Amino acid sequence: MLTEGGIFVGGGGEGHAVPQELLLRYANRHGLIAGATGTGKTVTLQVLAEGFSKAGVPVFMADVKGDLAGIAVAGSATHKLHEAFQKRCATIGYDLHYEAFPTVFWDLFGEQGHPVRTTVSEMGPLLLSRLLDLSEAQEGVVNVAFRLADEEGLALLDLKDLQAILVWIGENAGELALRYGNVAPATVGAIQRALLVLENQGAAKFFGEPALDLADMMRVGADGRGQVNILAADRLMASPRLYATFLLWLLSELFEELPEVGDPDKPKFVFFFDEAHLLFDDAPKALVDKVEQVARLIRSKGVGVYFITQNPADVPDDVLGQLGNRVQHALRAFTAKDQQDLRRAAQNYRPNPAFDTETAIKEVGVGEAVTSFLQAKGVPGMVERTLVRPPASQLGPITTDERRGVIASSGFSAKYDRMIDRESAFERLSARAEAAAKAAAEAEAEEERLKREEREEERRAREDRRYDDRTTGRSTTRRRSSRQSDSVIETFGKSVARQLGTKTGQAIVRGILGSLFKSR
Repeated sequence: MLTEGGIFVGGGGEGHAVPQELLLRYANRHGLIAGATGTGKTVTLQVLAEGFSKAGVPVFMADVKGDLAGIAVAGSATHKLHEAFQKRCATIGYDLHYEAFPTVFWDLFGEQGHPVRTTVSEMGPLLLSRLLDLSEAQEGVVNVAFRLADEEGLALLDLKDLQAILVWIGENAGELALRYGNVAPATVGAIQRALLVLENQGAAKFFGEPALDLADMMRVGADGRGQVNILAADRLMASPRLYATFLLWLLSELFEELPEVGDPDKPKFVFFFDEAHLLFDDAPKALVDKVEQVARLIRSKGVGVYFITQNPADVPDDVLGQLGNRVQHALRAFTAKDQQDLRRAAQNYRPNPAFDTETAIKEVGVGEAVTSFLQAKGVPGMVERTLVRPPASQLGPITTDERRGVIASSGFSAKYDRMIDRESAFERLSARAEAAAKAAAEAEAEEERLKREEREEERRAREDRRYDDRTTGRSTTRRRSSRQSDSVIETFGKSVARQLGTKTGQAIVRGILGSLFKSR
């Protein structure tokens, strides 16, 4: 039931006859739904989502256990809890009519809903470093990568784009050192390993195009009801860091894209952050400060943020102080720390003289809660024990065929179901590397050609020298042989002359011997 300007949550006060409402004009002041497992948090979340949808406010919520999918299907009189629901409605004065709500299913892995994607550049270095759990030095290198990508005109769309530019940084670390400081190869390697782990967890499907258009989550139907966006998070919970970072990214995108609206009559969008402790567990102070900043400022954009967790102590005090509308289901105090947390939770409410808040938080049953909603002028309402109304939609999960039908009827399949891989940093850096490799190969081939020509010239020069040496050697031998012949002839002639005793004999002998040597 939607009253004038408010969402009926349940009945409080004496006999649960006093309506407890979440006023729409203060719904962007954020809220908290807390309580132990099995106390009714999921039903309260579903009831609030139905109320916002009826008021024309689009809603986003993560379905951790698959229970929230039932909001897409009308409840039924054949449900096992129908009789109990009717009794409760009679107690609180609520007229229950079963109905389904306009729902779109989303899934980071593209299995139980339309794929949800964003680009690496839209995620930004801070959230990406949080997602990878990087050290300060490693985060510095990621910032260098984003800066260089911007300066070089390289689009960072998916993980392989970031991996490619990190490789480029490692190869050119010496040239970049004077501008950005030393980048150690070990640091780049550590980031690459973290990216590999993230890729193995399925995050590669999250980074890419087409990126999510927030306008597709903020639609209001022709019947005036706001669209209910459900993120399938059962598998995503196996990667809690990815889950928390995605939800924080979505909040940041809403904050950056939506215009200032001040204090509207009703929110433009409501965001339910289930398992909120995952956002703050072991989170660095810079990230907690970011969450606090977004929570404090995003309400002026007309966005309400509601944290769902088991214990209010899971939320830092600076953030908890921003949450004006509160639904506290039962807390169980089994240990001294539990008792301390219970006492602290009770202190966050405006006291009601009719009962003790701490005792009420321990005693409320399933489907019952201690509530406090902002009243006129944003003043916190007095705490009440409230019996929460039953949901109009189906309580619990839906069948696979029902889910497929909802997905097929959304009209988003053609836009999001197929991934697009356009030219980005990876392709451009790969083209540069190929061009450089080709140029290096051509230079090496040219150098080899020049060496071959040089070796050929040296070979020819050696052959020419050997030819000259052979020619010179034959001439010298002839001259030497001629002189030796003349000497022999001269000596032999003189010897014969002595024997013959005449010069004529010498001349004859010389002629004979000369002819003999020449014939040789």
